[in-house]
Amino acid sequence: MQHFPALPHAAAPAMLSALVLALTLAGCAEPGSPAAKAPATPRSAAQDARWLDRLSWGASATDLALVRRQGREAWLEQQLRPGTGQLPPAAQAQVAALGLSQQDLATQVRALEAQRKAADAQTDDATKQAAQQAYQQAMTRLAKEAAARSLLDALYSPQQLREQMTWFWFNHFNVHQYKANLRAMVGDYEQGLREHALGRFRDLLGFTAHHPAMLRYLDNEQNAANRINENYARELMELHTLGVNGGYSQRDVQELARVLTGLGVNLGDTPPRLKPAQQAQYRRWGLAEFNPARHDFGDKQLLGQTIKGQGAAEIDQVLDLLARQPATARHVSRQIAQYLVADEPPPALVERMAQRWLASDGDIAAVLRTLVASPEFEASLGRKFKDPVHYVVSSVRLAYADRVVLNTAPMQGWLYRLGQAPYNRQTPDGYPLDEAAWAGPGQMTTRFEIARAIGSGSAGLFRVDGEKQDRPAFPQLANPLYYDGIAPRLAAATQQTLAQASSPQEWNTYLLASPDFMYR
Repeated sequence: MQHFPALPHAAAPAMLSALVLALTLAGCAEPGSPAAKAPATPRSAAQDARWLDRLSWGASATDLALVRRQGREAWLEQQLRPGTGQLPPAAQAQVAALGLSQQDLATQVRALEAQRKAADAQTDDATKQAAQQAYQQAMTRLAKEAAARSLLDALYSPQQLREQMTWFWFNHFNVHQYKANLRAMVGDYEQGLREHALGRFRDLLGFTAHHPAMLRYLDNEQNAANRINENYARELMELHTLGVNGGYSQRDVQELARVLTGLGVNLGDTPPRLKPAQQAQYRRWGLAEFNPARHDFGDKQLLGQTIKGQGAAEIDQVLDLLARQPATARHVSRQIAQYLVADEPPPALVERMAQRWLASDGDIAAVLRTLVASPEFEASLGRKFKDPVHYVVSSVRLAYADRVVLNTAPMQGWLYRLGQAPYNRQTPDGYPLDEAAWAGPGQMTTRFEIARAIGSGSAGLFRVDGEKQDRPAFPQLANPLYYDGIAPRLAAATQQTLAQASSPQEWNTYLLASPDFMYR
């Protein structure tokens, strides 16, 4: 156990000010030495830990030991295969106890709809207001439960790369929780993204296109023949597939919107009344439906191809078309590279990923293999600034390596303060992935306050039955990852600051607030 030399009381404020300044400067300059050529094997534990920092929600001692024993390639292949690994029992029990784990989406949403209608039917103003408030609280509870499950998965799932990509895909196919009743839907939507996160992009695209959260968020339930709503069609091309420079026209947007007419949401348990000739064309996917009475059956011209008016089959035809466009391969590959490599990803890497995409029919795992094997990926390690969710989750994973968090509410609160709360990006473009969005002075000051809450044991992550202190497992004292994977790559200034800490709590705060820890 390292001795912590006494820190003079008068020196403490100056050191805190220096740390906040260093955190601010972290947004202007990357730590460590300039990027070098990919290191020759065998690699050091510190190099492998940095590799894990990028592909997981923060390197853990367990994963580092696996990588050191099996090699990077074996670990990566395990991550890319559909996994059956379970959360630790204490975390799994929390997930199982959540209300959203007790019922399927349709049952939950229909129950809430009945609650909403009953509230609206009240004639007494006070009673009506109380009932409407209870309805809103029930939806908020489901959204918070979804966020809790997401954070527990990020913290403890053995399928760390899948969890990384689940967050990425939600951001890519973003919906905002506070539109209509989406708070009741985001958990199911996110779970479906998780199940498709490493499969074929076409399947992932189809899932989002048939989920009520997406159809309601982007107003496609209002899209009908002779009353066209282009909102979803535009974002489907601009954000989800081709990209803003993907070679489509406003006419293509209009034609795609015609294809999507009749694709909407039905919260009831019965289909709409249809003419006998239309009944065979009706389709239902959970709470989403294709209503032929609202569809434009005329032929359409989209991206130079004729789409014959045939009903729901048109939707599959255009999703096939969009998913297999070279522009889609390049646009989405670039976004993945921005997330996992650099704010401005190397064009040559993006092109190799896009070619692998096209050759594999959009196999996400195959595209990730190309990315991870690239020299550009290796050279970027330790140089990607952590957005708030990566900072918060990696801090808790390191500080509480031997305990399961019992209360994720503080983590959710921190993400609200940092401007990246779960499911809370209002616009469909998702949260930004570049350093400039998250490295301002106010952001860095808040990160220091979070580091101090974790380091002092006052965060409340384990506050149950009156427990007031978290008793963190401080990395230096209890986490072997620190010695092998972190300490060797700390800058001299960080090591000097840590050496002046007067207690384990202060030492832990300094590490989590250091410029070094702001990068992955």
